[in-house]
Amino acid sequence: MSEATHPAPMLGVIGGSGVYNIDGLANTRWETVETPFGEPSDEILLGELDGLPMAFLPRHGRGHTLPPNAVNYRANIDALKRLGVTDTLALSAVGSLREGLAPGAFVVVDQFIDRTIQRDKSFFGPGLVGHVSMARPVCGRLGDILEGIARGQDLPVVRGGTYLAMEGPQFSSLAESELYRAWGCDVVGMTNMPEAKLAREAEICYATVAMVTDYDCWHPDHENVQVEDVIRILTDNASKARSLVAAVARGFGERPEPCPQGCDRVLDVSLITPAQARDPAALRRLDAVAGRVLNHQEG
Repeated sequence: MSEATHPAPMLGVIGGSGVYNIDGLANTRWETVETPFGEPSDEILLGELDGLPMAFLPRHGRGHTLPPNAVNYRANIDALKRLGVTDTLALSAVGSLREGLAPGAFVVVDQFIDRTIQRDKSFFGPGLVGHVSMARPVCGRLGDILEGIARGQDLPVVRGGTYLAMEGPQFSSLAESELYRAWGCDVVGMTNMPEAKLAREAEICYATVAMVTDYDCWHPDHENVQVEDVIRILTDNASKARSLVAAVARGFGERPEPCPQGCDRVLDVSLITPAQARDPAALRRLDAVAGRVLNHQEG
């Protein structure tokens, strides 16, 4: 396989600013990335950890200035792809829908239910139609790595779970919280959709660590979710999250090529519009996200 077919590994991290202060992160700089889909949430922090290139994206912007429903998810994923990110670890605060998932728990999510309603959810559309499978929405290889490292660090980790993505920015009503529990969901959050869908379309291996901050309002002890309680748990988890990210990065040199789950080749079987019917403007917008397959097919 040529280097052009399989780019050098680069780890992207999407989450809060507290995750980026990793000991040993060298050659750091903040970089502005322009995308055809508008502005990302913020500049992206680039650096290296033990020789591995890394990119850190503050999902809500530095200072947490963007609510979940105002994040430009397409620009964020496009920017990471343009920088050469091959694998992305997403860190998210969530509410628990299960008694056994107490605040402070880490859940390596493997499924999603998308209940967001006002977000741009695909890079594809008129002029170039694509249908990407979401049956396995996260990279199992990354999930294995995360689970192994978390257990090795004695973190309270659970492997597998369904993440219900709601629009927000309000927290759930009691009826919604009970409905999500009846559906078999494990955690509820506001940020991993359409983020996971877009990472899939961009052929980026993606995995989520959902950090439980509260029990959501279904629990008799958490009838009203308080922002200060969420922030307190997040602060407590920040050092654990940094340690987890650093360990993932340091063990990344053994990354297989290609991805065993096919995350990096998903577009091979996803584009419907034939080459002769594709809109040139759509092709230009997708130069980073789908450049691998488009350049091959157009050539």
